[in-house]
Amino acid sequence: MEATLHEITAALGAGNVVPYLGPDLLGEGSVPSTFEALATRLSTRVTVPFKIRTNMTATAQYIENFKHRKTLVAVMKEIFDSPVEPSALHRYFASLPNLPLMVDTWYDAAAQAALADRTGWGTIQGVSRAEHRDIWVKYYRADGVECGAEQAADWQTVLYKPFGSIAPAANFIVSDSDFVEVLTEIDIQTPIPPRVQALRSGRSFLFVGCHFRNQLERAYARQVMKRSSDGPHWAVLPGELTKNEIKFLEEQNIARLDMSHDVFLHALSDALPLAA
Repeated sequence: MEATLHEITAALGAGNVVPYLGPDLLGEGSVPSTFEALATRLSTRVTVPFKIRTNMTATAQYIENFKHRKTLVAVMKEIFDSPVEPSALHRYFASLPNLPLMVDTWYDAAAQAALADRTGWGTIQGVSRAEHRDIWVKYYRADGVECGAEQAADWQTVLYKPFGSIAPAANFIVSDSDFVEVLTEIDIQTPIPPRVQALRSGRSFLFVGCHFRNQLERAYARQVMKRSSDGPHWAVLPGELTKNEIKFLEEQNIARLDMSHDVFLHALSDALPLAA
């Protein structure tokens, strides 16, 4: 384990790792941090059939179909409007001097807040084809102003939010139809912006705060890391894993670190003390 941690910190210091962050880093707080918790929050705002109340994408699709897309976006904005304090690991990764690419797969703005003190960064966010028929992503400068893809070429750090984000413009990929649009094309990489594809090339991925329990989580992780390095890749996954998670780790050459986020952060900070 010590050798693995040394390998990770050395690669982080060299800018050869893409942190891939999930909602588990948020813990208990003002915003939901699981698919199931978000489905429950959605169904408390709009009545949906009982059988889908814990299914995020189906609940969102029901609201979109029967109450309109604008209602779904308004409810998502209400749920994620509360500012979220970045975790210590958000801040640690944001403090790395050499951080070409970071991926965050939830709708909050904790990662943006952690990066706020940096210069030369911006965000690329997935957008719903229900609202933006001809594009897959939008680009935003650090100050939240929308810009073009050509400006992203100059950013020293790219934050990629494939599901969208509350900030700065409330873009959400959340319903069944949203994900069907993306997953229909993602195998040929069309929805993944060229800048992200270029930055992941030759780099390893470090998964923290995310699981691979359902097909959606696995599909996104698999396609975002596609054509990166051959490994090693790593995932901080404490506790018992499902059979599908174990199989996925084996298929993708991802080494598991069975430790809590706090223990992992402590180990990183000892070897590469960059966090504030």
